[in-house]
Amino acid sequence: MGNLKTRKKKIKSSTLGRKHKALLFRILGKIWLWITSRSWWQKILLVIMAFLLLLIGVMYSIAQWYIFSQRNKPYQFGVTFIPSYAEYLGVDPDETLNAILNDLGAKRVRLASYWDKIQPTQNGPYDFRELDKDFSMIQAAGAKVTLAIGLRQPRWPECHMPDWAMSQPKSVWYPELKQFMQAVVEHYKNQPALISYQLENEYLLKVFGKCTDFSRDRLIDEFNFVKSLDSNHPIIVSRSNNWVGLPIGQPRPDEFGISVYKRVWDRTITKRYVEYPYPAWYYGFYAGAGKLLTGKDLMIHELQAEPWMPDGIEMPKSTTAEQYQSMSPQRLKDRFEYARATGMHTIDFWGVEWWYWRKVHFNDPEIWNIAKTEFDKANSSTR
Repeated sequence: MGNLKTRKKKIKSSTLGRKHKALLFRILGKIWLWITSRSWWQKILLVIMAFLLLLIGVMYSIAQWYIFSQRNKPYQFGVTFIPSYAEYLGVDPDETLNAILNDLGAKRVRLASYWDKIQPTQNGPYDFRELDKDFSMIQAAGAKVTLAIGLRQPRWPECHMPDWAMSQPKSVWYPELKQFMQAVVEHYKNQPALISYQLENEYLLKVFGKCTDFSRDRLIDEFNFVKSLDSNHPIIVSRSNNWVGLPIGQPRPDEFGISVYKRVWDRTITKRYVEYPYPAWYYGFYAGAGKLLTGKDLMIHELQAEPWMPDGIEMPKSTTAEQYQSMSPQRLKDRFEYARATGMHTIDFWGVEWWYWRKVHFNDPEIWNIAKTEFDKANSSTR
């Protein structure tokens, strides 16, 4: 009796299976007839749409793979600190850095070695005093330094060439630049706080900053030059989120970085604030694809966490309402969530001087406290 019931179930299941297959073939047949009856331009459009859907599917799958593969890694949150920008906002640079290290709890700090500031006169002595002081404070706090080197470094005008070099041809200023870079590397390569270099910040970004030379050959030459001077510290090469592509060219750095900006002022067409529509997994795809192609990780070297001012409005003279148009307490909370959703776990935030300025100048610690809470969470994940 039991065998009879089993046979009946198998027959019923087989019948249902044939019906489902027949239904599926009828549906596919109707779709095919519908496609073949379209005009040629509609067929082209359908092919393009199918390709885009396939591309997005592949990108999303790579992103999800990468995010899943990184899930157990601790977060490493850091900041970029520029003393001159703290002064521009009207806060004391030493007090700001002390708060960053001992109140905020930053364990990673990106510092800049501006050519025009360290060597303001040709053939003049190198002035490392301010940078030395920052290194000492960071080392005393048990934190680590990523040192930006080269001509292009963070903050406007991006390319920090001294006045005496600006009128000279590349055949003259480039050897001078390499001599300066050698002095920087040799001065800091034995510092215990140094963990990496960042070479030529967003080197290929042509649409932002006062820069004139974007030769990849120069970037390759600088990379090899720095490696010859110090092979013990990894070199990060970074790109802007406006630059589309995968890291398949030279040089092949030890680590890749990407900037992530979400809300900026569009000075070209709309003359208004623009929100980049990229979902977090979009950057997860870049990290995953880079990992598959090179075996190396991607970090967020510059995550927007300060306002982007419209043309003609200076930050120190702007209102709170204007600042909050592009970065507010809620937006900052969202940025932390967005960063984590990319799957990347090494994340350096951009705008810590503004956080501190809001706290001491406006007597408004909300931004600072939001960041402090998030940094505490990240630090606890590494213990």
